[in-house]
Amino acid sequence: MSSNSTNSQKQYEVTHKDLPLHCPTPEMSKWNSHPRVYLPIEKTGKAKCPYCGADYILTDFDPSAPAGH
Repeated sequence: MSSNSTNSQKQYEVTHKDLPLHCPTPEMSKWNSHPRVYLPIEKTGKAKCPYCGADYILTDFDPSAPAGH
């Protein structure tokens, strides 16, 4: 996942190595962030944070693979 210490992006690309996915991510600043929330991205390849509205895209998503990959 690309680094973003300012939490300014609204779209993030992640891979299976970033799972389980949560927002804010480890690369984001914590002092001005919302509480950590885990996002279910495995089934659809996309997720939206209910707190900040950031969109996450699973770049290595395979719709024919089982959800546990």
